[in-house]
Amino acid sequence: MTTAIVWFRRDLRLADNPALQAACRHADRLIPLFVWSPGDEAPWQPGAASRWWLHHSLERLNEDLARLGNPLVVRPAGRALDAIRDLVEAQGVEYLYWNRLYDPALVARDKALKQWALEAGLTVESFRAGVLSEPWEVANGRGDPYRVFTPFWKAARSRDCGAPIPAPKQLPMPPAGLDRGAVASLGLLPGIRWDAGLAATWRPGEAGGHDLLEDFADGAAERYGQVRDLPAEPGTSRLSPYLHFGEVSPRQALRLIERVQDPEAAQPWLRQLYWREFGHHLLFHFPHTAEAPLDPRFADFPWADDEPALAAWQAGTTGIPMVDAGMRELWHTGWMHNRVRMLVASLLTKNLLLPWQAGARWFWDTLVDADLANNSLGWQWTAGCGADAAPYFRIFNPALQGERFDPRGHYVRRWVPELAQLPERWLHRPWEAPQAVLDTADVRLGRDYPRPLVDLAESRAAALDVWEDLKATNSPA
Repeated sequence: MTTAIVWFRRDLRLADNPALQAACRHADRLIPLFVWSPGDEAPWQPGAASRWWLHHSLERLNEDLARLGNPLVVRPAGRALDAIRDLVEAQGVEYLYWNRLYDPALVARDKALKQWALEAGLTVESFRAGVLSEPWEVANGRGDPYRVFTPFWKAARSRDCGAPIPAPKQLPMPPAGLDRGAVASLGLLPGIRWDAGLAATWRPGEAGGHDLLEDFADGAAERYGQVRDLPAEPGTSRLSPYLHFGEVSPRQALRLIERVQDPEAAQPWLRQLYWREFGHHLLFHFPHTAEAPLDPRFADFPWADDEPALAAWQAGTTGIPMVDAGMRELWHTGWMHNRVRMLVASLLTKNLLLPWQAGARWFWDTLVDADLANNSLGWQWTAGCGADAAPYFRIFNPALQGERFDPRGHYVRRWVPELAQLPERWLHRPWEAPQAVLDTADVRLGRDYPRPLVDLAESRAAALDVWEDLKATNSPA
């Protein structure tokens, strides 16, 4: 009787799970294992919103496995290696399977664990499941990793990633007397229950992710290019947390969106799927970019140190309505519209001159889709210091952006209700509204809603001055 462990990580699904498929094919007995080992991920242990999602996703996975007669085995270990070694020794495990991850700390951890397993005489195999192509498979003509998205997209898009594989109809049974543990024992949920907004917004788990994917493919995917920049509209897929935790595989998403009635209209969304892919490509090849800029000119950028300004940004009290709406949406739902993510990041790094790393850390703790590769890529893109980055002089004006993408003010009125009575003309720039308009709307700046932290035009000019100084410093003598 052969015994296998399939080690679940960020592949919390039964369908299109090659590690699970291999275990079912080769083993007579199966241990479906999850190990909570945040220390292995240091310094990027999962944040509070991610832990909330993980708890509920594991509960759903456990239910799905239990329906096939083999519930999840949970271990709250200090290190994954310790938990796996104990199970191997206690249960006579011969096979160990997992799907690969690409965060720097986890690449190092998995290499060490594989070496131990091979020395212990186990058959070990890992698989591609969380990306469409391995980071080392897509390279330019010189064999180097891409640093610009468009050529990466063309090269990666031409590759055949294969078809999704179905979920198993049955599982090998577990060894007798196996201590399973419980998801609740991991302590992932917050002690002070601030998570009501998350619970009202999301349905973690494989079924929830596929329902969302099906709904998106039924119509919204073809309209994505027209409505994706409108934060008040349901125009985005909202699949990012499901992709991060592996409840939906990128291959499943790709194949379904490719089969919509008008595939060409769905191309803008498919580019976003490959933008996600690009993030993993970059983090694998340039692991320092989780904390340091890819563009070395920014290593000595004179970032400000202003804790009160950072706290106001985090709390959504900057006095800039579109920014405050986004930060409050983030706190309440664990998510933020992509257009608004760019606006809040631009204000932090360009107008306030606060380091992008501070923003990345806040997103890491508050986003349910916090993904090291894409969080790093997005922040460096906006800050102007990453691969294929927005030019530093591209500084978003959140008032103009609000007038363009939230012209009726539905998004701001929802998340900044103290401004709800302002007319559209003044909603995105209340500091310019005549006093009579403010009085009619019952808004007193500085009391009901803060005055802006910065003057948008003056702070933009100051940022450009800093950039010119930086270029001069880095120019050849």
